[in-house]
Amino acid sequence: MNIVVLYGGTRDGGNTELLTETVIGDLSADKIYLKDYQMNHIVDQRHDEKGFDQVEDDYDQIVSKVMDADVLIFATPIYWYGMSSVMKTFVDRWSQTARDNKFPNFKASMTNKPVYLIAVGGDEPRIKGLPLVQQFKYICEFMNFTFVDYILGNGVKPLDILKDEKSIEYAKAMNKSLMNRG
Repeated sequence: MNIVVLYGGTRDGGNTELLTETVIGDLSADKIYLKDYQMNHIVDQRHDEKGFDQVEDDYDQIVSKVMDADVLIFATPIYWYGMSSVMKTFVDRWSQTARDNKFPNFKASMTNKPVYLIAVGGDEPRIKGLPLVQQFKYICEFMNFTFVDYILGNGVKPLDILKDEKSIEYAKAMNKSLMNRG
């Protein structure tokens, strides 16, 4: 089973990463730290006659790995009640990829791909993070992914997530679920 984890955090070893590592456990996963790649923002050219201009950055190598994945895990801190900017930039670029001749099977390759969301934030994340979960559900619906499960963890300062026993226990249960998929 080819698991690809997209880390949207900008802090090494942050709360979202720690919680996600609990989900992964001993499973093999291709871990992509989006902050470590050069990704340009999308220029919306969907309605231009010539379509999108080619973009020279690292995005293509990331999206290729995502297309080859059997399971996707999106791991993002909750920033201002939404996903991180690097995660959003990555997802926004799918509009271009869906029309890119280099990726003629982009949307088809995503169909029925199981997706998990792990997000950590402060200020009542289990309530105020629900719009982020809904956003990912809509993304999954549009892309024909299978939205499987999510965790909304509570943590702001480094290592805070380790105090969130409910999320840690759920992450361990999610790990067992992933192992059973394998």
